[in-house]
Amino acid sequence: MRLMREALKDMQPPVTVEFSSDCNGALKRLRERNPVAPQLIFLDFNLPGSDSREFLRKAKEDMELRLIPITVFTASDAERDICQAYELYANCYLRKPVDLEEFFSTIRTAAHFWLDVAYIPGRGGQ
Repeated sequence: MRLMREALKDMQPPVTVEFSSDCNGALKRLRERNPVAPQLIFLDFNLPGSDSREFLRKAKEDMELRLIPITVFTASDAERDICQAYELYANCYLRKPVDLEEFFSTIRTAAHFWLDVAYIPGRGGQ
């Protein structure tokens, strides 16, 4: 979480970063925040004690949340995990780099794409 916050701290325009280590709690918070939903979600597929796949499934089934881009950002490069993420309608699957600078670059690039370049319904493009 600290590294994610560090990677995004200098984004322009500035971004607000929030974390949740519990998928049920995250879904509850997301539903309570509508109509002010996040513009991007990074999801670790291998959080201990949490069902990230269930979170992804429920978020993409929810009419209020489904348009929020969800980027799976995880250490796994297993083909079954990649396939499962896309079968559950993840918008992107990224493997966490081991190198710190690569980690920061990957996060910043993904955030820039989804926040500044991509056209999202209700948000338009930048």
